Amino acid sequence: MRYLSTRGQPERRRFCEILLEGLAPDGGLYLPERYPQVDAATLAKWRGLSYPELAFELLSLYIDDIPAADLKAICAKTYTAEIFGTAEIVPLRELEDGVYLEALSNGPTLAFKDMAMQLLGNLFEYELGRRGEELNILGATSGDTGSAAEYAMRGKKGVRVFMTSPDGRMSPFQQAQMFSLQDPNIHNLAVTGVFDDCQDIVKAVSSDLDFKRKYRIGTVNSINWARLLAQVVYYFAGYFQATGSNDKQVSFTVPSGNFGNVCAGHVARSMGLPIRTLVVATNENDVLDEFFRTGVYRVRSAADTHETSSPSMDISKASNFERFVFDLVGRDAAKTRALFEGELGSNGRFDLSADPVFAQAAGRFGFASSRSTHADRLATIRDTDKRFATLIDTHTADGLKAAREHLAPGVPMIVLETALPIKFAETIVEALGHAPDRPARFEGIEALPRRVVQLPANAEAVKAYIAQHCA
Repeated sequence: MRYLSTRGQPERRRFCEILLEGLAPDGGLYLPERYPQVDAATLAKWRGLSYPELAFELLSLYIDDIPAADLKAICAKTYTAEIFGTAEIVPLRELEDGVYLEALSNGPTLAFKDMAMQLLGNLFEYELGRRGEELNILGATSGDTGSAAEYAMRGKKGVRVFMTSPDGRMSPFQQAQMFSLQDPNIHNLAVTGVFDDCQDIVKAVSSDLDFKRKYRIGTVNSINWARLLAQVVYYFAGYFQATGSNDKQVSFTVPSGNFGNVCAGHVARSMGLPIRTLVVATNENDVLDEFFRTGVYRVRSAADTHETSSPSMDISKASNFERFVFDLVGRDAAKTRALFEGELGSNGRFDLSADPVFAQAAGRFGFASSRSTHADRLATIRDTDKRFATLIDTHTADGLKAAREHLAPGVPMIVLETALPIKFAETIVEALGHAPDRPARFEGIEALPRRVVQLPANAEAVKAYIAQHCA
């Protein structure tokens, strides 16, 4: 299996090369040259597998430069009941007729990002050990990616983490999870600005090839293909749990800000998993909903990016969206580059509404979308608690509202859970009048000493910090 850049770089790379690289040198994102196809016989073979076994089978289709025995051991080490709370790893429960919740938040940081980040940490440690090298990971987080990455990488040999986050824009619990870590290989950088500023810094540093090579810069954001690939697994796991046979379709609803989680669903569907609809659930920052309704992708400024009660989706530049657009325009790298470097770079938007390919977003690729507000979240949290005795977080509430708007008779709708409610306690208290349960290991976390540095929203300032701490 070889990987190409969405912006046309001619060189093809192998998995372990792009694992440590992140962005392609031309600024594009890596994708496989083709999506391996999974037929009914393969689905039947995979249906009875445990989660780590399923992960190994699926990852093996994309990774051929790690010996099979080693990859199998990495999957077995990653996906355990001890780490994720249950042997099923991602248990599915039916909430109401035809609507399911897939639990993705039982990992160390109580968010779905753990599903991929735990694997990524083990892959990094394995490959760096094999090469005898070190890696400096630069990341951006709107809340959950940062803590998931830091908990996965803390204490890992040969790895340092430099995690940028928007200063004051995460929930108190999210901040405490990250900033309370005292591990010397973890560096928290609170940036004056919004998440998009942090993401721009990561891309700017990654695009400085001399700096990137000198300081061995890698990424853990979903611009890293390995991270997205790991997320594909739980689409298959959810499908098997919701169906009894391989001729049945399902739909998924995915709370989405950066388009990484739902892009994994796009990959699963492109491989042949019988997914009818992929519903993109957004909050008031509805850039993606606007595109799927109108064909216009219009990035908002920092001043126009709303601070909401589902903060992990307070994003107006969905970095993984480029991967989908590349597929949407027929894998035309020149056109993709013109859209993202040319039109988006110059005008802050591009318009595919008159392009015949736009209709394929729904027709060929199965996408639909929805938008929620703070009032919608409160209502959905209250209703779910009252009718089903189930407490959901704010992002999952966005997903559940969207799911109900796109139900089809006889087609199970699986809502991907985003995080446990404790991460957004303030809104839960507003909705229900009481705080959500808190796992014992996180009692008093907000009062712990903090280790965080404030920096301006400036790539040069971040590069100077990295250089200083890699000396």
